[in-house]
Amino acid sequence: MLSLDSFNEEINKITRDFTQKKILLAVSGGADSMVMLDLFRKRSAEQSDFMISAAHINYKLRGEDSDLDQKIVEDYCEKHKIPLSVYSVSEKDNKSENGSIQLWARELRYHFFHQICEENGIDFIATAHHLNDQLETFFINLMRGSGLKGLSGIPANENKILRPLLAFTKEEIYDFAEKNSVPFREDISNKKNDYLRNKIRNLIVPELVKADSNFIQNFSKSLNIIQQSSDFIKQKAEEFIAENGTETDNHLIFNKKKLSETQDIMKFEILNKFGFGSETEIQKIFSAETGKVFFSKDFSLKIDYTNIIISPKNEEKETEFPTEISFSETEKFYKIEDFRIQNSKPWLFNKEKVFPPFELRKPKEGDIFQPKGMFGKKKISKFLKDEKISSLDREKIGILCDAKGQILGVFPLRQDGRFI
Repeated sequence: MLSLDSFNEEINKITRDFTQKKILLAVSGGADSMVMLDLFRKRSAEQSDFMISAAHINYKLRGEDSDLDQKIVEDYCEKHKIPLSVYSVSEKDNKSENGSIQLWARELRYHFFHQICEENGIDFIATAHHLNDQLETFFINLMRGSGLKGLSGIPANENKILRPLLAFTKEEIYDFAEKNSVPFREDISNKKNDYLRNKIRNLIVPELVKADSNFIQNFSKSLNIIQQSSDFIKQKAEEFIAENGTETDNHLIFNKKKLSETQDIMKFEILNKFGFGSETEIQKIFSAETGKVFFSKDFSLKIDYTNIIISPKNEEKETEFPTEISFSETEKFYKIEDFRIQNSKPWLFNKEKVFPPFELRKPKEGDIFQPKGMFGKKKISKFLKDEKISSLDREKIGILCDAKGQILGVFPLRQDGRFI
């Protein structure tokens, strides 16, 4: 049952330390957000352990109804001396014509909320999502095949956004509003079945409640189990990453065989963390040949001989080519000394056979050289494969050429033996 006491219990669960925190309440004028505003106001008056302000957006989508929503919020905040920020949508906000109105509205309001927080040093945003919203979100994510995380529902505290009403039903919110004379307005557009969420709310959920009057309460218990299961698997995935992932130069490297032997749910949890969450894509990753690269929004995933290498896209910096390389001279040889050269031995080139200046370029398809110590020629791609040079290390390799374009070596691995 929703009361000030039960609300305080939820607040204390999701935020351990409220002392002197500033909270911005997102208030639409509907029953949910007006009840949340009333509860925060009463707690603030009793305990004074945090400071509240409110924000409202008038989307101008429902004519006079939108203006009346704004007025009821303004009247309440004025009566109780709660600071209020209001934003009225105008033509400059580029209302979506063909895209999702819901997505456009969400992006607009959170931009407004975050702007207020930044300007006023506000710690949290609070929204009035409740248990019925959780149920609707569960069905939407179930239909999308969103996995365990999606089925876990809306988080109570994530990215500085608090949702203290998630444990309470819509019915409990209405009941609190009636008993405590909390003013609110109904958005009649919620009765229309234009959107998937509204169809679930108006058509599917009533039938389930009709079949079992305890359906929503039982759903809450099941959701709690799913959330705990999701948290457990997430913890195990983090442990696997910590124990088996090797970090080097902003790359995360996993042994391909070891990762492939984990349970499918673990593979999903680990790779989904980097944006590789499609079942089909994960199957392709573990069957792909060396050199194959996959991309998510923020990461690349490269298949190496025995490893999987995950790198942030903005950290992928290849060596810039061409690059001139310095050398010294003796009577008969040009000498290249560089700490990167294998075995730290300088490369010597007969002055009668090569022509400076020397430079490094990227490998090209069909490049051939004669590795020092061998009699025959070899494709450079085959040489790198035989040497088991990882795709990560290949990015640092250059082809050493002279002024006539002769290939003098694969730098810093092996020079060409014909020019000694």
